[in-house]
Amino acid sequence: QYEEREDFAVVMQPFFRNTLLPLDSNDKPDLSFFAADCFHLSGRGYAEMAIALWNNMLEPIVEKQTYNNFTHDRSKLKCPNPEKPFLSTMRNSGFRNSEVNLEKTVPSVPYWAVIVAAVAGVLVGSL
Repeated sequence: QYEEREDFAVVMQPFFRNTLLPLDSNDKPDLSFFAADCFHLSGRGYAEMAIALWNNMLEPIVEKQTYNNFTHDRSKLKCPNPEKPFLSTMRNSGFRNSEVNLEKTVPSVPYWAVIVAAVAGVLVGSL
């Protein structure tokens, strides 16, 4: 809905889509990336996510990285350059008239099936 606007843009940043759990040297989850509850990120984890988000915002639309490799390496931080001193949008990535498919896709599962499954799960769980 914002594609034609020149003063505003919405761009999905897919850096977390294919991210894997970071592992330590023993191939076990590296808990230094997580808070004490093992669900939320720690300061180190948030730093990694911030770098991945920043890099995603600078990458052109069709070249956005969809994972984070948790290397704790500050040299992977990308910087704007004189050729592209801006955050990437559809318009400045060369897709002004939407060569990329922005059409809404029809969900493969109807919305009512999710509701039926949820109600059935609650009923079975309460039995």
